[in-house]
Amino acid sequence: MIRVLLADDDAVLRVGVAAILGSDPEIEVVAEAGDGAQAVELARLHRPDIVLLDIRMPTMDGLHAAAELRRAVPEAAVVMLTTFDEDDYVTRAMDEGAVGFLLKAADPRELIIAVRAVAGGAAYLSPRIAHRMITRFRTGQPARRRTAAERVAVLSPRETEVLGLVGQGLANQAVATRLHLSEGTVKAHVSAILTRLGVRNRVQAAILAYEAGLVEDV
Repeated sequence: MIRVLLADDDAVLRVGVAAILGSDPEIEVVAEAGDGAQAVELARLHRPDIVLLDIRMPTMDGLHAAAELRRAVPEAAVVMLTTFDEDDYVTRAMDEGAVGFLLKAADPRELIIAVRAVAGGAAYLSPRIAHRMITRFRTGQPARRRTAAERVAVLSPRETEVLGLVGQGLANQAVATRLHLSEGTVKAHVSAILTRLGVRNRVQAAILAYEAGLVEDV
């Protein structure tokens, strides 16, 4: 069972999102919060697998809540749920440890897809955001590409393979299947990759994979 905590100051939206997630028998919404501070407290209590956070909330916004969750409940994966898709929000969310970014206007089915993907160890960005960011990285300055390639060069050949598949958005089980490894081995490789590259999460690792040219196809 994938245990989800939902935080949004719009009670009507919370009801709708909870209903969508509850339609999947493998997803359970264990708690709902109306602001970021409450989300952190409820996460400490319920220890969810995933926290869906709105960015703009009273008392404590989603970006600050994500930072607090990283310290208080590091095992919980944070996915931002918002109406705003500006690059600054995406970048700041990733800097605070978020591994997913969903638009409220997206197809409701995308909520379930995203939750399942993140629960499986993958990162998730709404397609519209992912396309724009990938385009930006592909047309980036050569100096940035060289820097990314130099950073990736510290990885072993196997770690480089894993990073390339993480860049494609594959979850741990899918990476394990592709490389004929156990899921535990893949998790260990991903952990080592994050440490050696000095990145906080899979989203930042995936971006670096794009910048270094490890991912050829969108």
